[in-house]
Amino acid sequence: MGKKLPYTPTSTIRSLLRKLWLRSRERNAALRAAGYTCQRCGKKQSKAAGREVKVEVHHKDGIKSWERVFQVIREEILCPPQRLEVLCTDCHKKEGG
Repeated sequence: MGKKLPYTPTSTIRSLLRKLWLRSRERNAALRAAGYTCQRCGKKQSKAAGREVKVEVHHKDGIKSWERVFQVIREEILCPPQRLEVLCTDCHKKEGG
């Protein structure tokens, strides 16, 4: 087993963003609006044995820059410990947290 990195690996960020996306209201709204049906060929999602069809939600414009997404997460959320401070709940509320 290798040495632990001093920062959260990109693979972990990617995995958690995927989980967020799969449970998002936006994704679920798109599925409902399309009636769980492929908007190109018309196949409907099915879980019937032997006739399984999965549908997925696709970003029409794509994700322009995953590296930029990871960079913003690291700069704004997963910033270095030197930019963090530990506060009690009351003090954190006063800071708008």
